[in-house]
Amino acid sequence: MSKNNMSKEHKNYLTSIKKRNKTILITQIAVLILGLILWEIAAHFKWIDTFLTSYPSQIWRLFINYTKNGNLFHHIGISVFETVIGFMGGTLLGFVVAIGLWWSKFWARVFDPYLVMLNSLPKTALAPIIIIWVGAGYSGIIVTAISVSIIVTIMNMYESFVSVDEDLIKLLNTFGATKFQILKKVVLPSSIPALINTLKINIGLSWVGVIVGEFLVSKAGIGYLIVYGGQVFKLDLVMMSVFILAIISVLMYRIVAIIENKFNRW
Repeated sequence: MSKNNMSKEHKNYLTSIKKRNKTILITQIAVLILGLILWEIAAHFKWIDTFLTSYPSQIWRLFINYTKNGNLFHHIGISVFETVIGFMGGTLLGFVVAIGLWWSKFWARVFDPYLVMLNSLPKTALAPIIIIWVGAGYSGIIVTAISVSIIVTIMNMYESFVSVDEDLIKLLNTFGATKFQILKKVVLPSSIPALINTLKINIGLSWVGVIVGEFLVSKAGIGYLIVYGGQVFKLDLVMMSVFILAIISVLMYRIVAIIENKFNRW
């Protein structure tokens, strides 16, 4: 619908929605800034132990120093690379396996208890075993990230596939549609919202896998900075790494949210 064809009431409604979204964004930023100011004031007046908590201005100075010598971007680049590969690998593999389980009800029933068992296991506890099997370095960390997200992807997508309206499937069967046509025309389009939600979940899970892997074997990356800062009691380095991790995670989440908006409009 073009803007010229919109009614006055509809235009006012859209304007009110935009204003509300702007107000929410401004409030979110204000809460963050207020929290940082209170943190800085508490450190200045010695209300908190800055050795344990650090404070924003000190974290900012450390960030500038690491940025100038180039080390920070090296660590960020490694962690982002590992996370993106683990995120894509876990999502794609889980998606393919979910399609296979939907295709064969026999194998879906066979693997159902194993999927429940694997989903209940703490994946991070298996990280040392995975790294020993795959090897230390990038490969072990990436496989750890994949192992954390793949089971969730399988279970979420398979549940979405089997929840598709049975009447639509029966209608296509009546007209002689093949299973592949049913998958392409009904099941996959109906499961796009579930896929988007799975992508949002997998962002956090992939970061968990990468950080745990870097805790164990990495010589570079955000997880390495956190471990190193804790070992030498340089907690401003730990806090800086945590802030960077949070910012990158939010940016990746926003990318998925933009994709979701495009699909919703489509």
